[in-house]
Amino acid sequence: MAKNNSNERAELHKTIWEIANNLRGSVDGWEFKAYVLGSIFYRFISENICDYIHKLMADAGEPDFDYATISDEMAERIRQKMVEEKGYFILPSQLFHNVVARADKDENLNEHLTQIFRSIEASAQGTASEDDMRGLFSDFAVDSSALGSTVIRRNQLLAKVLKTVATMDLGSRYDDTDNDTFGDTYEYLMQMYASEAGKSGGEFFTPQQVSEVLARIASHDNPNIQKVYDPACGSGSLLLKFAKTVGRLNPNLQYFGQEVNPTTYNLCRINMFLHNINFDNFDIRLDDTLLHPQHMDDAPFDAIVSNPPYSLKWEGKDNTILINDPRYAPAGVLAPKSAADLAFTMHMLWHLSERGTAAIVEFPGVLYRGGDEKKIRQYLISHNYVDCVIQLPANLFFGVGIATCIIVLKKSAKKDSSVLFIDASNLYKKEGNKNKLMPEHQDKIFELYANRKDEQYLAKLVKNDDILANDSNLSVSSYVEQEDTREKIDIKKVNATLKDLVAESNELNTKIETIIKELGE
Repeated sequence: MAKNNSNERAELHKTIWEIANNLRGSVDGWEFKAYVLGSIFYRFISENICDYIHKLMADAGEPDFDYATISDEMAERIRQKMVEEKGYFILPSQLFHNVVARADKDENLNEHLTQIFRSIEASAQGTASEDDMRGLFSDFAVDSSALGSTVIRRNQLLAKVLKTVATMDLGSRYDDTDNDTFGDTYEYLMQMYASEAGKSGGEFFTPQQVSEVLARIASHDNPNIQKVYDPACGSGSLLLKFAKTVGRLNPNLQYFGQEVNPTTYNLCRINMFLHNINFDNFDIRLDDTLLHPQHMDDAPFDAIVSNPPYSLKWEGKDNTILINDPRYAPAGVLAPKSAADLAFTMHMLWHLSERGTAAIVEFPGVLYRGGDEKKIRQYLISHNYVDCVIQLPANLFFGVGIATCIIVLKKSAKKDSSVLFIDASNLYKKEGNKNKLMPEHQDKIFELYANRKDEQYLAKLVKNDDILANDSNLSVSSYVEQEDTREKIDIKKVNATLKDLVAESNELNTKIETIIKELGE
């Protein structure tokens, strides 16, 4: 995708979105995403495994070998090798383009798709990739009444979706790290569906420009990142920003994530495959992060990036076990039951390596609210864990109009006992009904973070003791002076203008009186 210029990319995206919208008809866009995104994934893994096999055969002296044309019986000979190396296996008859070729005439298309998806997932059973493949097609409900009132109508729409996805110009060079058309298109469509869905979409997708800022901060001055983690990974957009930056320099980078929503969990794993991250390089788990963390044994992590749910209700102090949990116990209190934000923060701090950095999107209330949240902030500040707080512009996220913030945590990698406060609330461009961090805004935020020094109206370095003395308030507006953008009033000019206006008024009144007197005569 990088080989296309921005105009070509924008045109491709526009075309794909129009196709996706025209396909769905009366089906709700949020529900229909599973069919378009699922078909793109099905096409990707089919072409990816063919490409892989063709390279193996070319190296073995058979450059004209075509896996799609051989019999299923012959293909069975390489099943074990493919599962070991790719994590899954697809028979020639099950390949996307072979299914598309007969889709219009297949009266049992829905049943055949179900069988194929089950077969692909089952190919990994009992192997190292079993957890990575399980349930990936579970949201592709071929018998949903939303697709049509009869099997015939459903199959017609399914065939239309498959054929349309087959025509999309998504590239085919899977060994080319600069060609990310599949992954780029997938993320673009998720963004569009998230925008259309509003709040529900915002729960699983972090805008790319925000992901970019988090990735740059978390990887700054840390050249040896081996493992990156997101405990509320959604569709994986934050983790995959590392794949496009740090991952290009370190092909062995490991990606860890946890997600509580099954649909979003599937989207994340699919997203990993579409960005050509092999199954043995990622570990995405399904469960409640706060109550049932899945990566305690994999910690510590060199970089953590996350946009956890805002003001999530959780068990908190009602669960007497939690106060002794090693993640939460150091603060001496738990995040309130009505807002688990700082529970996620404490969870990430525990998982962070001594030299690592965590960049976390937070709801602004956690910066200044009292009670147990204040006590947790006191713990974080007094132990010098808070590296930076960044105030973001409002209206960046889908379904969230308020201005969010970023809290950056470090353990022993800080060079001082202070917190850097950055006010980026005015660094944005309005596009449509959303605000957006343009590249120059992202660069400025990162420059302020990397320089770590005062800049009028934008950044302020404040000692921990001063923050503690200020009720452990981490609100950026409490420390960074706001620029007075009001137009300054020149009193002398105002008085002179008023004097002229009064004179003009008196002159006008005199003229009016003269005219009235003349009319009366």
